[in-house]
Amino acid sequence: MRALLIVNPHATSTNERRRDLLAHALAGELSLRVAHTESRGHAANLAAAAADSGVDLIVVHGGDGTVNEVVNGLMYRGVRPDSPLLAVVPGGSTNVFARALGVDADPTVATEQILEALAAHRVIVVSLGRADDRYFTFNAGLGLDAEAVHAVEKRRHTGSPISNFMHFRMTVSGYFKSDRKHPRMTVELPGRDPIEGAYLAFVSNVDPWTYFGQRPVRTNPGTSPTGGLGVFTMTKMSAPTALRASAEILRMKAAAKSSKSIIRAQDVDWVTVRCKEPVDLQVDGDYLGTRSEVEFVSVPHALRLVL
Repeated sequence: MRALLIVNPHATSTNERRRDLLAHALAGELSLRVAHTESRGHAANLAAAAADSGVDLIVVHGGDGTVNEVVNGLMYRGVRPDSPLLAVVPGGSTNVFARALGVDADPTVATEQILEALAAHRVIVVSLGRADDRYFTFNAGLGLDAEAVHAVEKRRHTGSPISNFMHFRMTVSGYFKSDRKHPRMTVELPGRDPIEGAYLAFVSNVDPWTYFGQRPVRTNPGTSPTGGLGVFTMTKMSAPTALRASAEILRMKAAAKSSKSIIRAQDVDWVTVRCKEPVDLQVDGDYLGTRSEVEFVSVPHALRLVL
């Protein structure tokens, strides 16, 4: 089996010794080539070229951003029956997609899982989300979470260490700085009236949506990578409503029902969000700038994962 190992050497929880051990273990079972990413977008280019050259398996060792790039590289021609298999070895600080799939956080154990799955021919086919022309594996969002991602990326450029706590702090700070009296969004879902006066929109492809340390953040319990999208939005942002929403999504068994001000939709094929003014957008934790309208679509049977 021809395989390409794509490594982000700057990922949070990797080092040269660990990468060498990973490559050695895989090379013992596969015809392996190793490529290190050099800049933003490089992982996508490597994956696209590998798909066109007939590589059988791509193993990505990095964080959520590197995984997202690889997935977008694999999908640059859309869903393809001849697309390489994909396997993920966590290397970032959060690794949401890998954790949601049950991949072990330890890269050594995760590598053993991959080799065992290959020997047993264990492959699952999963869906992806797409925000306009950008695919996502676990989540995309407009509003508060994207504004927090934007603030964190600004800190990253100054050399500040990035952590889950920084994301949390930026989210809380963004909440208190935000206009909580004038909603900016209209959310449209299949088969129902538009939701007017929304303040934010989270669109998930897996459950949990993300993690706060070891605690899962669950906006849409039951969302599955083999099903449609989960949608979470709020039509009130008062302190009591925000506290209730926070308590719900941080419980081990979060609420799955909607209320008048906290609205959830499960297993949907698409969702369109229109904004009165440009709003920040993030995809898999990557800030993409501002948008006045975004169409989110579920893409079924998109990837074959070794798991």
